[in-house]
Amino acid sequence: MGSSLWIMVVGVLFMASGTMGIPPRRPVAVPFGRNYVPTWAFDHIKYYNGGSQIELYLDKYTGTGFQSKGSYLFGHFSMQIKLVPGDSAGTVTAFYLSSQNSEHDEIDFEFLGNRTGQPYILQTNVFTGGKGFFVDDVPIRVFKNCKDLGVKFPFNQPMKLYSSLWNADDWATRGGLEKTDWSKAPFIAAYKGFHIDGCESSVEAKFCATQGQRWWDQKEFQDLDSYQWRRLAWVRNTYTIYNYCNDRSRYPFIPPECKRDRDI
Repeated sequence: MGSSLWIMVVGVLFMASGTMGIPPRRPVAVPFGRNYVPTWAFDHIKYYNGGSQIELYLDKYTGTGFQSKGSYLFGHFSMQIKLVPGDSAGTVTAFYLSSQNSEHDEIDFEFLGNRTGQPYILQTNVFTGGKGFFVDDVPIRVFKNCKDLGVKFPFNQPMKLYSSLWNADDWATRGGLEKTDWSKAPFIAAYKGFHIDGCESSVEAKFCATQGQRWWDQKEFQDLDSYQWRRLAWVRNTYTIYNYCNDRSRYPFIPPECKRDRDI
């Protein structure tokens, strides 16, 4: 496997009540097969060091992806990802949680590729609800439980974790203006540190039998502390390109969760 720098740790701390006031426990690196299985194009995944590291390959024929073996209501999930280097325009490396029920819940990280020398764009999406987005232990987004304000929140639908590398040059880079240069293929994203510490449940379950007993469900993890809020403000002021809370053309009235999440 190629050398180089592992550039980020992507993590989600997902709880019923809040985000965190102290750093999460250090993730435990385990082999890919402990928690995950391939989902498609199995021949486009390569394994190294007994499965402790893997690579996903994208060529002009197909990308590939994987998913968690279990489904989870709450927990702490993280993974180290080395994104496609060089000219990655048109590619998307995704890490997300998604429910399997008819009323869809989903929480996304999507890393949108770019031309050589240009930075990646990280796009986060929440469908129905979500909370606690972190990159390299820095909070980049908070979405609190605002059910009391009439905002839906995914607290009772178990979700699987997914990751994939795929071509999306119809929209991913500059709105589709920059197309994938297939002469640079195969495009490769690398992964390690397949940490899962969650409340596993069947897709029919509506609650966690262990709720209130895990470290990530304690009071000290129910909000960011002052340092973490300052770090989040720095991310918003320095790197944010678009925030729906500030988009008056789409949302003439400020969405109710934005004030609670300190997005405005």
